[in-house]
Amino acid sequence: MCVICGCDAHAPDPATGVLHYGAGPAGLSPLRAIQLEADVLGANKRQAARNRAHFAAHGVTAYNLLSSPGSGKTTLLCATIEALKSRTPAWPLAVIEGDQQTSLDADRIRATGAPAIQVNTGRGCHLDARMVGDAFERLDLHTHHAHPADHAHHDGENHHGGQHSGALLFIENVGNLVCPALWDLGEAAKVVVLSVTEGEDKPLKYPDMFAAARLMVLNKIDLLPHVDFDVERCIAYARRINPGIDVLQLSATRGDGMDAWIDWLRQPVAEVRTVAP
Repeated sequence: MCVICGCDAHAPDPATGVLHYGAGPAGLSPLRAIQLEADVLGANKRQAARNRAHFAAHGVTAYNLLSSPGSGKTTLLCATIEALKSRTPAWPLAVIEGDQQTSLDADRIRATGAPAIQVNTGRGCHLDARMVGDAFERLDLHTHHAHPADHAHHDGENHHGGQHSGALLFIENVGNLVCPALWDLGEAAKVVVLSVTEGEDKPLKYPDMFAAARLMVLNKIDLLPHVDFDVERCIAYARRINPGIDVLQLSATRGDGMDAWIDWLRQPVAEVRTVAP
């Protein structure tokens, strides 16, 4: 589990701005691992609550994007940023990119003109609430609609009435369908991206992820003529695990289904918010 891999140790790089985690030594006894896991998950839950209140106070709606490696999360984000530029140019947004190593995905996001912070988790297999909180403080969104230092923020307070009159924060988690499902980052909703090249049985194999998600995006539908993937069966599997999950089908590269995705993002926060774990 993550608590034995050294992912808590971190060292920000002042030269590049990349936040490096997972620098600590690995290897703990089972008892110590259990104790640490309880401590870490409890601390994460508290930090996630602080993040959620902080996002709300600054008018920021955060979405946690999760998937296997290679599902097309970064491509989807790049296409989303370009689409939002043309449709809602006054809608501020930013991206927190999570990977074990490199800033390649953050570089791709910045190439669109959107701000991005890279968080490298090292040996860690997921982002946690502290990493997201640290990264958010380095984004311009942190000062978007900022209030005086003595202004009191309360949990759940939103100065923008629950509507998208504020800003968007996309959190692209580490490619992994297991561990990230367990970690609340303070997001309004989890979005799981599943490409049609992966197999329609993923919701049954990784039920925690699909149970935690508010939306499943079936990506790369332009490849359906070339792969053996049963869309209806996949959706049925996902709704067997999570009857309330929303489903969108799209191709981030070709643009199919992007209008529906943008419309989903434009919903009032109350319509997409999920209960924190």
